[in-house]
Amino acid sequence: MTSQTSDVWLPFPADEIEGLPEGLDYRLWDGGPDFPADPAECAFYAVPYMKKVEAGIRPFAEMTSVRVVQTLSAGIDHVAPGLGALPAGVRLCNAKSVHEASTAELTLALILASLRGIPGFVQGQQREEWRSGFYPALADKSVLIVGYGSIGAAIEDRLAPFECARVARVARSARTTERGAVHALTDLPELLPDADVVIVSTPLTERTKGLAGAEFLARMKDGALFVNVARGAVADTGALLSELESGRIRAALDVTDPEPLPAGHPLWHAPGVLISPHVGGSTSAFLPRAKRLLAAQLTRFAAGEELRNVVLTTEGAPRT
Repeated sequence: MTSQTSDVWLPFPADEIEGLPEGLDYRLWDGGPDFPADPAECAFYAVPYMKKVEAGIRPFAEMTSVRVVQTLSAGIDHVAPGLGALPAGVRLCNAKSVHEASTAELTLALILASLRGIPGFVQGQQREEWRSGFYPALADKSVLIVGYGSIGAAIEDRLAPFECARVARVARSARTTERGAVHALTDLPELLPDADVVIVSTPLTERTKGLAGAEFLARMKDGALFVNVARGAVADTGALLSELESGRIRAALDVTDPEPLPAGHPLWHAPGVLISPHVGGSTSAFLPRAKRLLAAQLTRFAAGEELRNVVLTTEGAPRT
């Protein structure tokens, strides 16, 4: 480790994380009003999970010795507004390996609930109504995964037993995987009309903001299901509302724009929509995986080894 300071800020008590290396000074901070120590002495900062953006980035400007910022989310959009306050050469790492299981599990739950009419059954139970009928199955459906990273791959793993007709994959650039071809984003216009279920699991970037806009949604087939487990701003809310209100497509959303969705927003009561309150990653699977990631990253950090999941390094000449 090249940094002169050994302070590590963690959102969980260090004695509850198995496998942490010795020789580092662990400080507990979960986004509260008082810092646990001088931010200028922090070398490794694990950003508190599920806190407001302002809380997580509040120490950045004072972290003059920080070498690593580790998020506990797959996306980094919640720390992006503060990156300019960090010194040059800071490695920003995301939480790849932490949220795949939970997010993929919820994705399947949303698809199955939407197709099989579960929200209507819940309403029927509340009203003591027996709502029998004939409902769509996931079997024999064509599924398109837009955003084929580790979460997209985990979603496909869980689709495998459901006898889908086919699964198509889209990522930023084309490549080949063990499961088959991954198409580039530029292939979306040709792929969308064939999909019965369109799952969006991309990170939020300048390129993906508004990706599922009017043109994207218009190319979806009649009766298709749009599933967003990425970020709300990946979809154009106005365009989505227009399609939902026409009854042409349906949607299952774990994320919305705006978020939290305010009372009175028309998306709450749009026809054919199922909304969960951004709970893709916040399950009992989170904590053990987050702790394993922190222990592994800090072991590498203490040994001066390359870290995993580095998504960017802050600009400028590296510090020594």
